[in-house]
Amino acid sequence: MYRTFTCGELRISDVDKEVTLAGWVQRSRKMGGMTFIDLRDRYGITQLVFNEADNLDLCDRANKIGREYVIQVKGAVKERFSKNAKMETGDIEIIVSELKVLNTSEVPPFTIEDKTDGGDDLRMKYRYLDLRRQCVRQNLELRHRMTMEVRKYLDSKRFIEVETPMLIGSTPEGARDFVVPSRMNPGQFYALPQSPQLFKQLLMVAGLDRYFQIVKCFRDEDLRADRQPEFTQIDCEMSFVDQEDILELFEGMAKHLFKTIRGIDLKDSFPRMSWADAMKYYGSDKPDLRFGMRFVELMDILKGQGFSVFDDANYIGGICAEGAASYSRKQLNELTDFVKKPQIGAKGLVYARVEADGTVKSSVDKFYSQDILQKMKGAFNAKPGDLILILSGGDAMKTRKQLSELRLEMAAQFGLRDKNKFACLWVVDFPLFEWSEEEGRLMAMHHPFTSPKLEDIPLLDTHPEQVRANAYDMVVNGVEVGGGSIRIHESALQDRMFKILGFTEEKAQKRFGFLMKAFKYGAPPHAGLAYGLDRWVSLFAGLDSIRDCIAFPKNNSGRDVMIDAPGELDPSQLDELNLKVDIKEKK
Repeated sequence: MYRTFTCGELRISDVDKEVTLAGWVQRSRKMGGMTFIDLRDRYGITQLVFNEADNLDLCDRANKIGREYVIQVKGAVKERFSKNAKMETGDIEIIVSELKVLNTSEVPPFTIEDKTDGGDDLRMKYRYLDLRRQCVRQNLELRHRMTMEVRKYLDSKRFIEVETPMLIGSTPEGARDFVVPSRMNPGQFYALPQSPQLFKQLLMVAGLDRYFQIVKCFRDEDLRADRQPEFTQIDCEMSFVDQEDILELFEGMAKHLFKTIRGIDLKDSFPRMSWADAMKYYGSDKPDLRFGMRFVELMDILKGQGFSVFDDANYIGGICAEGAASYSRKQLNELTDFVKKPQIGAKGLVYARVEADGTVKSSVDKFYSQDILQKMKGAFNAKPGDLILILSGGDAMKTRKQLSELRLEMAAQFGLRDKNKFACLWVVDFPLFEWSEEEGRLMAMHHPFTSPKLEDIPLLDTHPEQVRANAYDMVVNGVEVGGGSIRIHESALQDRMFKILGFTEEKAQKRFGFLMKAFKYGAPPHAGLAYGLDRWVSLFAGLDSIRDCIAFPKNNSGRDVMIDAPGELDPSQLDELNLKVDIKEKK
C-alpha cells in the first residue's frame, strides 16, 4: 500500500504506531542535525522528522528533496515536543525510518500556501497547482457537500433527476448563445443551453411531476465577479403547484442548506418585497437587507425652493448614514467623485449633517431655510450625528440605481456587509415585459413562457407594460441566488405572449412549435425555479467571486489560460464543417 493513513488523520492516540504516508512536500527546513518536512495531501499536513544521529544517509537524502516532490515515508508516530495548535495533526510527528521519492517536481511558479505570492493570472495558468492550496480545495469540498445536500433534500420531496440535452436549437431571445456547427448537417448549428427551460416544461407535459437537474448552462455574455460563460444551476420544475407551493419548498431548501452547511437555523419565514418596492426603496431588484439606509423621496420637501438642480429634477431622493456626520470635507469630496464615476453617472452629490444641537447643516444651505431642512430631517427620522446624502436626476429609475450604488458604498465603508451575516428575501411581482431600446420593442423580462398575474391578463391588449409577472427571485445579501416563475401552460395565452413580443406566427412556430404542439396534449399547470450553485457556494464560502469555487474557471475575457482556449481551428476542421472565418475589424 502507498499509505496506511492520510496526512490529516493521525492524532495523539496514534503514538507509537508504525505508519506509511504519501503526499507532496509543502516545505522543508533544516535545524542543526535535524530536518523537518511538512507532508501534505488533500486531507491535511503531517510533520516528518529526519535525524542525522539516527540515520545520516536518510537525512542527507531528505535534504535534497524540493518543494512539491511526491514522496512516501514509513516511520513511527511520536508526540511532538513543540506542538502546533493551528494544525489538526499538531500534537504528533513522524520519526521517519524509510523514504522513497515517487516523483520529483520543478520549483512551482508560486507558493502553495493560503496566502500565496501568485497573482490571479499566474494561478489560473497553473490551476492544477492552485487547487493544491487548502483554501481553494476547501471551496470544492464545500461545493461537493452542497450538491449532496441538494440531492438529499429534493429526493426527500419526491423529485426525479433527469438529464436534458446539451446540443439544442438556438433561442436568441435572452443572452447570446454559444453555437456549435454540425458536420452532418452543413450550414446548420446547435446551441449550448442557456437553461433547460423548454425541456423541463416538456417533462411536465410528460407527467414526471417533479424534476431537477444540477446542470451546466452557457451564456455568451460579458463577465463580472458573479458570471462565467459556463455555470451550474440547480434546475427544478413542478406540476400542479402555485407560487406559494414553490416559495415554501425552495425556501425550505435554502433553510436546509443554511442548517446543514453553515449550522445556521433560520426559523422565520423569509420576507417578501414587490419588485416595485425594491426599486423604490433600494434602487435594485436584489437589495441587500443586512443594513438599513432605505431611500426617502424628497420631491415634496426640496423641489420648488430656488435650487435649480432640484427644481428641474423628476426625482430627488436620499439615504441617511447613521453616525457619519463626522465625515471630513475630503471624505465627502471622495463620495462625490464616487457617484460621478462613468459607471455610476451622477452629476453631483448634496449632503446635510445633523448637528449635536439638532440643527441641520447642508451643502446647499443658502437655498433652504432651517424649517425646510428640519422637515427633511424628519422624513429620515435622522438623529444628531447622522449624515444625509441626496441625489437627483431627470430619470427616476436611473437616479435610484445611482443612489443604490452610493448606499452599498456607505455600507462598505462602515463595515455593514458582514459575510457571516445573512439576510434572505423573496422579490416578487416583476414586470412581465421591459422595453429594449436596441430592439425597439417589448422584451420578456424573464422569458416568453412566464405567466402574467391572472388579474393583469386584461392589460395585455391595452397596457402590456403594466402587466406583472408571476415571477420570483430569491436574494441573499444583495445577490440573486435563484429565480423562477409560474409558466404559461395554455396555447392561447402563449400565442398572445408571442404576438406582444413581436413574433410572427411563422417565427413562433419555427422556434417553439414543438412546445406549442406539446401544450395541446394536456399540459398541466406548472412552475419552476433555478438556483445558481456557483453563487450559493461563493456566498457560503465568503468569496467575492464565483471563480474560486469552480475547479477550472475562465478569466474576465472568457479565456481558459491554462489550456489556452478558445483557439483557432485547423483548416481541415473548418473544411469539414463548411466554415470560413472572416474576422471583422472592431469599430
